[in-house]
Amino acid sequence: MHKYQLDSPKPPIFEQIEAERLHRKQRLAAALRLFARFGLDDGIATTITARDPQLKDHFWVNPLGMSLRNIRVSDLILVNTEGKAIEGDKSANPAVAIHCQIHIARPAVVAVVYAHSVYGKSWSSLGRMLDPITQESCAFYQDHSVFDDSTAVEIESEQGKRIAKTLGEGKAVILRNQAMLTVGHSVDEAAWWFIAMERACQAQLLAEAAGNPVILAHDTARLTYHQVGLHLVGWSNFQSLYQMIVRLQPELLT
Repeated sequence: MHKYQLDSPKPPIFEQIEAERLHRKQRLAAALRLFARFGLDDGIATTITARDPQLKDHFWVNPLGMSLRNIRVSDLILVNTEGKAIEGDKSANPAVAIHCQIHIARPAVVAVVYAHSVYGKSWSSLGRMLDPITQESCAFYQDHSVFDDSTAVEIESEQGKRIAKTLGEGKAVILRNQAMLTVGHSVDEAAWWFIAMERACQAQLLAEAAGNPVILAHDTARLTYHQVGLHLVGWSNFQSLYQMIVRLQPELLT
């Protein structure tokens, strides 16, 4: 199993705030386009936020009601911790209040991803965490949780605080009967974890429909986690997707 060595590609380090801001916005626009391409754009629910590198209590986000298939860097809006638009002529999804509370609780988190994906919301109805049945699902082993009081459509900051508490220091939380949410130290990482978790949900749903999948032993699952579940691995996995979507849809960068 591949291990990420010291000479592996690493996230860029910026000397200028403007360059880092543009980089995050480009990654955010690309992630939103990829979510549309992968069928993760269910109505207006899909929301991705990216912390501004200078105004750390402000976040870039996709505007409410705009198709993710058409998102450009120039379409992104900047909101404060109350979800109010500070820059941009559109409004944000009220669900951004949940994102803001997670950003507040986790200062190291750069991006938060939330979507009502088909396999994610199907798995969420079981009220269970994912089992380590594949190498990919081990990325979430002992690093995700289930928020089990999502009994109604709530988009208030108080619910965001409860979700942030349930998430803890993990990379993902399954919102029972609703959706999934992932976080990362970069937009790249957070987006990849969501895509990977959606696929892990799909794999386990298929496996359980066919029979009784074998669950990896704790020691094996933990070892695999340290090979596929670290920050750098999440970032690295996103790079080929970014290159692909920019080549196919270069206008997203404008």
